[in-house]
Amino acid sequence: MTKHVLFITSNAGIEHDELIKPLEFLKSKGFATQHAAEHHKAVQTVVGDQELGEKYSPDLALADVDPSAYDLLVIAGGTVNADLLRLNSDALNIIQHFTDQGKPIAAICHAPWVFINAERIKDKNLTSYKSIRLDLENAGANWVDEAVHRCNTGGWVLITSRNPDDIPEFNAAILKELS
Repeated sequence: MTKHVLFITSNAGIEHDELIKPLEFLKSKGFATQHAAEHHKAVQTVVGDQELGEKYSPDLALADVDPSAYDLLVIAGGTVNADLLRLNSDALNIIQHFTDQGKPIAAICHAPWVFINAERIKDKNLTSYKSIRLDLENAGANWVDEAVHRCNTGGWVLITSRNPDDIPEFNAAILKELS
């Protein structure tokens, strides 16, 4: 049976490689993937949070996602992306559904920021981009400086990575979780 993976983003400020490389990697391994954005319109990626990257068309809008149809959730990074997602009720509801159902979530770079607003960060062990470390710790997380970290505290698995340099380890951890 094919496993289904959901990627969620806003429509702006998504770190290009943190969306595209895991998405393409999982597709190449035979997983069914879908990308949902805040709105069903072009998604603008960035490189290094400063330069414009390519635009992509999501498969659906966050409001149209049935989280029960997916086995794993991936949240791409990018400062603006994470900041917009943490204010989006549809994104927060998707995250809460995954955690409440004990389904794994993978988040890279700034993406763990969204767990604060989803109220799903307390006592989780994780890594992220270093600039949000204090925010995560103040919300009750235990931060570590590792290329990839897997935590199953609270009955659900959270896989996190620090930045685009960690994508190979991030992809390998997601693949292992899905296997």
